[in-house]
Amino acid sequence: MRGDWDFVLHLPLRYEDETRITPITQLEAGTDAQIEGEIVACEVVRRARRQLTVRVADAGGELLLRFLHFYPSQLASLAVGRRVRAFGTVRGGLTGHEMVHPRVRGAAADAALPARLTPVYPTAAGVPQSWLRERIERALRDVDLVDTLPAGLVARLRLPPLRDALLRLHRPPPDADATALAQRRDPAWQRVKFDELLAQQVSLRIARAQRAQRQAPALAAHGDLVVRLRAALPFTLTGAQQRVWQEVEADLARGVPMHRLVQGDVGSGKTVIAALAAARAIEAGFQAALMAPTEILAEQHFRRVAEWLEPLGVRIAWLAGKLKAADKRTAQALAASGEAQLVVGTHALIQEGVRLARPGLAIIDEQHRFGVAQRLALRDSGRAEATPHLLMLSATPIPRTLALSYLADLDVSVIDELPPGRTPVVTKLVATRRRDEVLARVRADVARGRQAYWVCPLVEESDAGDAGADLTAATKMYEETRALLPELKLGLLHGQLPPAEKNDVMRRFARGQIDVLVATTVIEVGVDVPNATLMVIEHAQRFGLATLHQLRGRVGRGGAQSFCVLLFDESLSAAARERLKVVYETTDGFEIARRDLALRGPGEFLGARQSGVPLLRFADLEHDAALVEQARDVAQRLLAEQPEVARAHARRWLAGHEDFLDA
Repeated sequence: MRGDWDFVLHLPLRYEDETRITPITQLEAGTDAQIEGEIVACEVVRRARRQLTVRVADAGGELLLRFLHFYPSQLASLAVGRRVRAFGTVRGGLTGHEMVHPRVRGAAADAALPARLTPVYPTAAGVPQSWLRERIERALRDVDLVDTLPAGLVARLRLPPLRDALLRLHRPPPDADATALAQRRDPAWQRVKFDELLAQQVSLRIARAQRAQRQAPALAAHGDLVVRLRAALPFTLTGAQQRVWQEVEADLARGVPMHRLVQGDVGSGKTVIAALAAARAIEAGFQAALMAPTEILAEQHFRRVAEWLEPLGVRIAWLAGKLKAADKRTAQALAASGEAQLVVGTHALIQEGVRLARPGLAIIDEQHRFGVAQRLALRDSGRAEATPHLLMLSATPIPRTLALSYLADLDVSVIDELPPGRTPVVTKLVATRRRDEVLARVRADVARGRQAYWVCPLVEESDAGDAGADLTAATKMYEETRALLPELKLGLLHGQLPPAEKNDVMRRFARGQIDVLVATTVIEVGVDVPNATLMVIEHAQRFGLATLHQLRGRVGRGGAQSFCVLLFDESLSAAARERLKVVYETTDGFEIARRDLALRGPGEFLGARQSGVPLLRFADLEHDAALVEQARDVAQRLLAEQPEVARAHARRWLAGHEDFLDA
């Protein structure tokens, strides 16, 4: 009966009050109302277009009903002298109040009014409200709405029984607050949202418990590689990095699989934690694999980690999709034989034919860009009997409510301290018409020995229609800037360049051989050029909050004061204005993440439906934070004291999503 349960949970978007009749003389423009009266006129009029107009009169006045689209059959059903009820939105007209396309039905003078508010359900094209209402009513009769939670617990939480809550949402009484119902503030909504959050919390805790039953290699200190790496680093770990490393180190030493997310703002130093973890696995006699979502980011990791580990005798293999076949086979052979102690690459690491001899640790950077299956494929890419440890990195700070809900099965470490010497980036909002002033600033910065980025949204002029036709392409901007600043050395970087050319451009920029790098968002993550102190983002209003924050993080990586200029078009939408305002006001990644979550929702924030956890249908993490905390506490208590009750509750709400439990 899963289908019936799905219909029971197909909850209304809003409600219409057909439980009362409003006299025509008391109608107010802008409100929804129901009137009853006799049709006194019905005619087809020809103005700018054919219209059907109907006049209905009650004891006190007349109301015009206007139909811009109509069928001949409607003329017969709206004959003069017929008594009808009409429900719709009242609006002001030239000759008084009117309703456009109201819902009209015949009514005897003594016909009873509905006893409850009329639900309006979300629907797809071709599925009428009448069919949905009948199908949901049948489901409400057929489904067993027995409460999965003990009555005492429900009472302590001051929530209504589940059956009462669902019936109230589908069949609200006339005195119900339609606004509170529509805004999901009614106690019935609180119960549904709590049950959904509780099921999520229970499922994630079950997943954590199941992982704890598996065996993993205990990667305790078996040598001095980690000690030698720390001694060789050209910097001292910050206090936050030391704390996070201690948390990771303790996980690795245990015989159960680590499942930890290390998050830190742009430039906080997550790569060194990954290198230390890899070194611990290697000194214990195992292999490590590090996967990044783009070739630029993966190669940056490869170069940096190789710079630290290869002088210590560690053999590292590079594996990317664009490698020549012979080079790919060589890298695969090194991984399969165990000669390569660390393998770094892109999605190529999880393709068929890639196997590790003794996998002990899988590291995934920008983890939200990978799907569940991809993350598990890297973790399980070997012939090991034990489950390798899994370390995930994210430069997108996770708001607390999101971490408590979607990431409740993870251990989360936070690097909340930037390395010393970093100066906060100053953000400027500049209208596009002042581009010449920005070009002058670029010239002045380069004259002082600095470098700059100029980021554009597209690679070439779009022919995809109006949505992108007016965007400045990176190639066009490159040519224009080169003409305006002929004395400067410019580079062009975008995703369609061949990998070798792309890497050559980045190397030349990193070495200072390019003054201004004109690029698309391929430089959003991973590029580290301390001498670059100016970031210009063309058409900044077109980018999301997270992308703007990531791009800004490409500068300010040295000791000099850095600037980020957001060039914007002056015809801004409200949403675009809000995004730019947030980036201008704060450089705090967690605050930006919180605002981004509120603007986009958890699905997009986590990487669409790649998050590995069923997305919430009813609860809202921004407004229901207290319920998230409550559900977390109840889930922990239920699983400890009444595990069968907890499991039954999760099965009811998450049936069909059992595969998420192994994410």
